[in-house]
Amino acid sequence: MGFSFENKVALVTGAASGIGLATAKAFAAAGASVALADINKDAACAAAEALAKAGFQAIGIGCDVGEIDQVKAMVDETISTFGRLDAAFNNAGIQNILAEVADATVEDYDKVMSINLRGVWSCMKYELEYMRRQGSGTIVNCSSLGGLVGGAERANYHAAKHGVIGLTKSAALEYAARNIRINAVCPGLIWTPMADQLVAAGQGEALETMVKSVPMGRHGLPEEIADAVLWLSSSTSSYVTGQSISVDGGFIMR
Repeated sequence: MGFSFENKVALVTGAASGIGLATAKAFAAAGASVALADINKDAACAAAEALAKAGFQAIGIGCDVGEIDQVKAMVDETISTFGRLDAAFNNAGIQNILAEVADATVEDYDKVMSINLRGVWSCMKYELEYMRRQGSGTIVNCSSLGGLVGGAERANYHAAKHGVIGLTKSAALEYAARNIRINAVCPGLIWTPMADQLVAAGQGEALETMVKSVPMGRHGLPEEIADAVLWLSSSTSSYVTGQSISVDGGFIMR
């Protein structure tokens, strides 16, 4: 299914690689002007420049979503550049340091929460401030299968991703009657640079075991998450809000 975002503006965090980059490219291909934000400003700008050279409207922005002042500046720059904000994909996130709860550090807990949970809250705060004045908009937050199930040695990550679903549902209730829809995607085993990090951290065998548990028998692609995000951001999902959509090859059915 093709989506049209002509004359629309999309903002994507964590857009320098993986799911975020695939989604930014998909928005651009569908006609949107796109702001690509990432903590790695050089990579975000390089990705935006590549899109611009291909004939698309795009800018790169450096933003650490764990810093609320940077989040506000990111949203402000998007709106000042393109004049509006129609769709946002709050995707930036990190993994926790693998550890049992009794062995985890408060520093790791605070870092994961500041990016994976408070970062999503901060993005929504400033996106919604504008969208409610505009009278329209869509937001998709990136949760995870980790927002739906538990995971040994990954409590910090899973707690944050569960929180994203709570934020999504609560905000969706607040804005449902104001032409603003808010949903979440819960990616399963998607092969991205984050998966490479898990392999490097010694979880390669665990990932192989997860693949065997996926009814479709394979890992997913970033582009498959991008398709779900664009659907949730488009008029074809106009009666969908407050939902957490698993894109996981059927994993959550088990």
